Amino acid sequence: MNNITNSHPTPAPGALERGALQRRAAWLRILMKWHWISSALSLVAMLFFAASGITLNNAEYFESSTPAITKHTATLPQALLAQVNHQGNGQDLALPEDLRTWVDESWGIKLSPKNTDWQADEVYVDLKRPGVDAWLSIDRRSGAVQYEASDRGWVAFFNDLHKGKNAGGVWSGFITLFGIGCLVFSLTGLLILQVHAKSRWSIWPVTGLGLILPLLAVLLFVH
Repeated sequence: MNNITNSHPTPAPGALERGALQRRAAWLRILMKWHWISSALSLVAMLFFAASGITLNNAEYFESSTPAITKHTATLPQALLAQVNHQGNGQDLALPEDLRTWVDESWGIKLSPKNTDWQADEVYVDLKRPGVDAWLSIDRRSGAVQYEASDRGWVAFFNDLHKGKNAGGVWSGFITLFGIGCLVFSLTGLLILQVHAKSRWSIWPVTGLGLILPLLAVLLFVH
């Protein structure tokens, strides 16, 4: 009697091992691809945030202790004062375009306020930006205009960018995207370590040290 031939023979152990190695290699290629893409996209920003983290954490050594202060005073023309007084009270009301043009032509200042507060007797314009504390006020009765800016220098500019302080919504969105890129970079790096962990015994002790050191610093020295 003829033996019944199995149409689906059981693969030899060598074939199973080769299949596992191929899947592992394919998974590793995917991880490496995402790892290098995220690192390339985040590289310059990562260097910036690392360097500005040092200057921010040691601001007393890097930031200027004597900021450059700029002051301007003037009186609004009656026509412009009438436009200002035509506005109501409250916040976030638009500044008249003629007023913006007058300030630009008089002092070379572009009014791009983050916050304009219209009161019964005064208009206060918050002009803060990274590294610079600035404001402009208009007396709605006399038309007196005052402008003051305190520039703390380039290091303060980069430190404020690091914190996202007074940098606007676009920069805030960039920081969010950069954070996502760093997460992808870190998680793919962790998975790559996991793939190589069996052949490199030191991977998990070193990785664990990276967790233990900041944890100890928080528990022992942050109060």
